[in-house]
Amino acid sequence: MFLDRLSERPLLADGAMGTMIHGQGVDFEQCFDMLSITHPQVLVQIHRMYAEAGADILETNTFGANRYRMDHWGVADQVSAANSHAVQLARQVVRDSALRSGREIFVAASIGPLGVRLAPLGNVRIEDAYAAFVEQITATADAGADVLFFETFSDLQEIEQAIRAARTVCKLPIVAHMTFSREGRTIMGETPDHVATRLREFGADVIGANCSTGPRGVLNAVSAMRERVEHVERDAWSVERDAHALRSTLHPFISAIPNAGFPEQRGGRLLYPATPDYFAGYVPRFLNAGVRLVGGCCGTTPAHTKAMREALDRLSEGRKTWSVGREGLDVEREAWSVERGAWSDVKTTAIERSTAAPTNLAQALAEQRFVVTVEVEPPRRADTVKLEDTARMLREAGATMLDISDMPMARMRMSGLAASHRVQMGAEIETVLHFPVRGRNLLRVQGDLLAAHALNIRNLFVTMGDPSSIGDYPQAFDHHDIVPTGLVQLIKEKFNQGQDSAGQSIGSACSFVVGVAANLTPGDFDKEAKLLKKKIDCGADFALTQPVFDVETALKFIAHYERHFGKLSLPILIGILPLASARHAEFLRNEVPGMMLPDGLVQRMTNAGSNARAEGTAIAADILREIRPSVQGVYFIPAFKRYDIVAGLIE
Repeated sequence: MFLDRLSERPLLADGAMGTMIHGQGVDFEQCFDMLSITHPQVLVQIHRMYAEAGADILETNTFGANRYRMDHWGVADQVSAANSHAVQLARQVVRDSALRSGREIFVAASIGPLGVRLAPLGNVRIEDAYAAFVEQITATADAGADVLFFETFSDLQEIEQAIRAARTVCKLPIVAHMTFSREGRTIMGETPDHVATRLREFGADVIGANCSTGPRGVLNAVSAMRERVEHVERDAWSVERDAHALRSTLHPFISAIPNAGFPEQRGGRLLYPATPDYFAGYVPRFLNAGVRLVGGCCGTTPAHTKAMREALDRLSEGRKTWSVGREGLDVEREAWSVERGAWSDVKTTAIERSTAAPTNLAQALAEQRFVVTVEVEPPRRADTVKLEDTARMLREAGATMLDISDMPMARMRMSGLAASHRVQMGAEIETVLHFPVRGRNLLRVQGDLLAAHALNIRNLFVTMGDPSSIGDYPQAFDHHDIVPTGLVQLIKEKFNQGQDSAGQSIGSACSFVVGVAANLTPGDFDKEAKLLKKKIDCGADFALTQPVFDVETALKFIAHYERHFGKLSLPILIGILPLASARHAEFLRNEVPGMMLPDGLVQRMTNAGSNARAEGTAIAADILREIRPSVQGVYFIPAFKRYDIVAGLIE
């Protein structure tokens, strides 16, 4: 029945269960998967809200209801009961909704990964993982689920065992989702097209991506999956054309269930930026990419479901059939390279306390000359010829120096230290080295500082660094011995005085200049102003800001700071990011934490049409002209590595 309906029309799944449970006042110290037994009224209310919002599918509260995850809470013996009760609660809401509205709604049993690593990477044997899935799936199938939703898997070996278990114990349709990083790969490094091939071989009826990042990242992933499926189907058709008629709807179907953007921590809560309207805007793009099942994952609410329902209904008006073929959708595959995972607290002493000749940056700041720097990303190879060519172009355009990122967005790249050295030697332009503490122990930190100074790299921008969970190798450890505040203290109070962290001599004193982070358009003026005052009191040398798109808010923040703490004396290098398209603007506003883009600016990009990139450049120039009297420099952040556009702006 479920697959029949999916072949007739696109279906809409509900949104986040965990987000809604937490919103009902249930803290994270409770086992959510036991709520079907301990607090059934909470789940019934959430299911009703999603049903009333127009969902065709209600997912059960069983994502982590397996023996391994529940053993963490000491309730491994309740696996069958928790799964059975959860399905029954969803079934109850479906019956009530059907009586009131006559709508057909399906109950999907949510099945997540086991929460443990399988051999050989972990200690759980394949047969034990299979047995755990058999236990959970049997309980949901016996309780009356209509379909199985496998969600947020990152290991193909694990989801294979889940699908194998399902095929053994029941005949329910299978929707198999994998989750991908911002680089478009799973935790094990598999690409979407490879995942599509494997899930098809495993026997899934619907394949797709869930969780991952926001709508754009999921769209890119499922588009690649669809292309692979169509390629395989075309090959099969060419071989068996005499035996089969080409179906208008090809199996497996495609599903897209994204998060509401990338989460940010605010006031002890995890918040997601993508709005319901933004999600609704992606519905036609998903359908044009061949998606038949849409919905929302972490951070989405009934408001998102309602907006997507309305978008689906508008598309359905006057339409008798739904084609799943591609309609020439132009999917941007470029990764946005500007987001910052953490803008850190740091302490430092004044530039004048350096014990050696100041850097060009230090001299420019001391003389109040306007500084122009550009962020440049190290290559994913050992060859730096192209990097050095780019550096020379930017130097000739008028850049004062270049900011060299280090593993931006936790993506594997050449070390920023090596890239900075090659740029300074090959292009004869000074650099600011981004120096993250994440993933470095204290021994490594001090060794890298000595190496940097030996290579004459003395301008540092200390950050926490991006978490490995969002990058190429999510399984990599993020451990660190020192926080950014401590690192800047170490640099300015120890290394710049000729000592290591233990007070032992390192020979001559170093002469590092250390930058800090600032946000001129924060959601909380008081909090950001106090944080900036703390950094200034500690003697920060300069600050780089996040991209500024709202000059009015930025100037209001500066005025707010000066009302409370006096004149803002810290040299500020304003972040400028030239927009590439209206879609780029919407992505930044909806999926990037802390990014403030005024409605008028977004509309300006939309109205520009095919001239959007030129308009984005003009906007960047306008912002810089307006705010230049209030800052001492500009920190250009090229979108999609378009260094040529930044060169034009500098000139």
